[in-house]
Amino acid sequence: MRYALGIEYEGTDFNGWQRLSHAPSVQGALESALSFVADHPVEVVCAGRTDAGVHGSGQVVHFDSEAVRPLQAWQMGGNSRLPGSVAILWAQPVAAEFHARFSARARRYRYRLLNRRIRPALQARFQSWEPRPLDAEAMHAAAQVLLGTHDFSAFRTAQCQAPNPVRDLQAISVERSGDELLIQVQANAFLHHMVRNIVGSLMVVGRGEASAAWLGDVLAGRDRTLAGPTAPAAGLTFVGPRYPREWNLPEAVCL
Repeated sequence: MRYALGIEYEGTDFNGWQRLSHAPSVQGALESALSFVADHPVEVVCAGRTDAGVHGSGQVVHFDSEAVRPLQAWQMGGNSRLPGSVAILWAQPVAAEFHARFSARARRYRYRLLNRRIRPALQARFQSWEPRPLDAEAMHAAAQVLLGTHDFSAFRTAQCQAPNPVRDLQAISVERSGDELLIQVQANAFLHHMVRNIVGSLMVVGRGEASAAWLGDVLAGRDRTLAGPTAPAAGLTFVGPRYPREWNLPEAVCL
């Protein structure tokens, strides 16, 4: 039987999503909890891997198990074995053809950026910080040049292993609410560090150091050294994937 789970996690104390032998990971914690419930080793496949310090509010995974358990056992039993920074939000059986990664048609990220002279204290784990004034409207306008299907080589890390750098960026917005800027991005998929590198480049525009035309030139140049710096991990949350409704998943993850 194949199951899908919705997961949220606070990524500060994890070395990213992917299971590691030498450091704590979200995948490792989740597999350990589910293996206890199933009474056999369980391996999960996620919709999108996240880096160290990055959070997840709607990660989706799938796993296979022949263990006969009520859905509540996968959710509540799993949660009882997870650290407080990880929680299973929902669990349901899915068709054997469902794949958390390959069945997704889009993925969404949110970046929170505190823009004030004083660094954050209460939200330091969930916000990055820029003390210099930022023009959110200029950032939003510049970001629109990234919409569409492009080679995003200028916005991926040198360690990115994706064989194809072309992605379809479907939506991007920058909005200010008081001292906080909220940057939201949706694409069919993302390259390694793509969102954080886009945010770092938008901050260059927001400080008045470059224009929207510059951002377009960076995109067209396909050269990572021409773009802005990588924004800190703390502000980034993987909001989650989106799937066709045929999979009958919760509304929050449907197109």
